[in-house]
Amino acid sequence: MAEPCFDVAHLGHVEMYTDRFEESLDFFTRVYGLTESGRDERSVYLRAFDDYEFHTLKLTRHHTTGVGHIGYRTSSPEALERRVKAIEAMGCGIGWSKGDLGHGRVYRFRDPDGHVFELYFDTRIYEAPPEEKPALKNIAQRYHGRGVCPRRIDHVNLLALDVRAIKEFMVKALGSRVTEEILLDNGRLGGCWFTVNNKGYDIAYSEDHTGTSGRFHHVTYVVDQREDVLRAADIFLENGVFIETGPHKHAIQQTFFLYVYEPAGNRVEIANAGARLVLRPDWPTVTWTETERKKGQAWGLKTIETFHTHGTPPVKK
Repeated sequence: MAEPCFDVAHLGHVEMYTDRFEESLDFFTRVYGLTESGRDERSVYLRAFDDYEFHTLKLTRHHTTGVGHIGYRTSSPEALERRVKAIEAMGCGIGWSKGDLGHGRVYRFRDPDGHVFELYFDTRIYEAPPEEKPALKNIAQRYHGRGVCPRRIDHVNLLALDVRAIKEFMVKALGSRVTEEILLDNGRLGGCWFTVNNKGYDIAYSEDHTGTSGRFHHVTYVVDQREDVLRAADIFLENGVFIETGPHKHAIQQTFFLYVYEPAGNRVEIANAGARLVLRPDWPTVTWTETERKKGQAWGLKTIETFHTHGTPPVKK
């Protein structure tokens, strides 16, 4: 077994593009229940109430939809330098940038499918204004109960043409562990789930059935219990939000899920990941066959076709 690498601490944030900025912002603040912590000319920085950093979602005005970049925080400045050295040796680096409102300098790079990532250590810790001060000092922000009101960011899912190439890349670039995967009958990987800590996963990749590279599948925030996901379904229903699938339970990772499209068409999940953590240091990758996956989700709900084809930006016809 290779020595586990913990240079990367956790998923920090996701930059999402929207071509319907005001409608998307209304969804994420009023309906989904995130809090605005800052803004600049093109972007608004958003957070859930238990996120310790300044932001976990950067919503950016753009001519189309999709993902701008995915940010990970390292465990130390030295760990950042080690990861940069490894990434540069792989030949996929972009270079250093000064950062933005939420953090200091970052090192940017691309995965084999063209998605842009950034690594950073210097970050801006969220300081709640008086109206958001919590009653307990060991939480960053009060529970405001607005909209769905998720607790924290959990994971992001990206689409890719070659998931096997992604698997090799994530292990080398970030030191990720592969917790679960789908092996198709044709030998390709249909999906792969990665973690850099003791969560079941912080990023997943699914095979893009449209043959397009660099697309976004979804971002997920979590709530405390399944009842919160059921409540979210009613909130989405009352606000005219398109529900794609769920509520239901995934077989892979066992997440209780609900998927919707925000106004610009980006897929967003609200989920309850339960108490499932990967504490075993020598965790063996769980491999699911194509036959097993055709049985559907944990309780038999079939995976809908759009889960393999809908991504952002949309594919031009």
